[in-house]
Amino acid sequence: MTTLGLIGYGAIARDIVSAFPPDAVDWLVLLREGASPELPANVRQVTSVERLIEAKPRAVAEAAGQGAVAAYIPTLLEAGIPAVVASVGALADASLHARIAAAGRIGGARLILPAGALGGLDYLRAIAVLPDARVRYTSRKPPPAWKAELAALGLSVGRDAVTLFEGTPAEAASIYPRNLNAAFAVALAVGAENVTVRVIADPEATGNSHEIEAESTAGTAFFSMVNAPSPGNPKTSALTALSLVAALRDLLDIGPPETRGHR
Repeated sequence: MTTLGLIGYGAIARDIVSAFPPDAVDWLVLLREGASPELPANVRQVTSVERLIEAKPRAVAEAAGQGAVAAYIPTLLEAGIPAVVASVGALADASLHARIAAAGRIGGARLILPAGALGGLDYLRAIAVLPDARVRYTSRKPPPAWKAELAALGLSVGRDAVTLFEGTPAEAASIYPRNLNAAFAVALAVGAENVTVRVIADPEATGNSHEIEAESTAGTAFFSMVNAPSPGNPKTSALTALSLVAALRDLLDIGPPETRGHR
């Protein structure tokens, strides 16, 4: 069996585990002391990054938030263990980004940043070299996904959409550390200085919507993705876990599951 690691065991991690045959992967999940979620038979719990490293997993997937990236990813990379990071917004911290890059060089291990809930990042990387490139990323979700944020701002949503935020990717990553990793994925692709981020609570939204508008001398582009929310967390797109699974399969050189009934 292949040994893989997880950091955190929320909705994304559960979806990752369920995407692999239970007899193919031995999972080790890093959790804080005292946490006791119900774990499948092929998932074992550890409470220190040292124990995780001792098990020599072929890779570790982070699905626990930006704090976990800072706490564990440099140590794992320095130990030579590749890491797939869901909370890419953590890299808005320039000092952490530099520390992670240095750890990867020391350990010779890769940091993988999957596309998560997005598409079109290859286009943004292509236009990043153009001085006039400008991009606006908009996160549009139904009001229940932003219930706490609306309450904190003293806002309510009637029939019209409400803009909760407009600003830079770094500000978005700081204010919404668990919900706007996609915004910083855009920033990493095209350059944070070229990106404006909007957050909208929209009563007409049917899912978690991501809109990317790009302008440059190369042309204009508009990408719109409406993702079904994760059953375990309405603020997270179900596609996020699928993207991490695809990144792990690529890293391990494992093909996708056989599709039955299709040619």
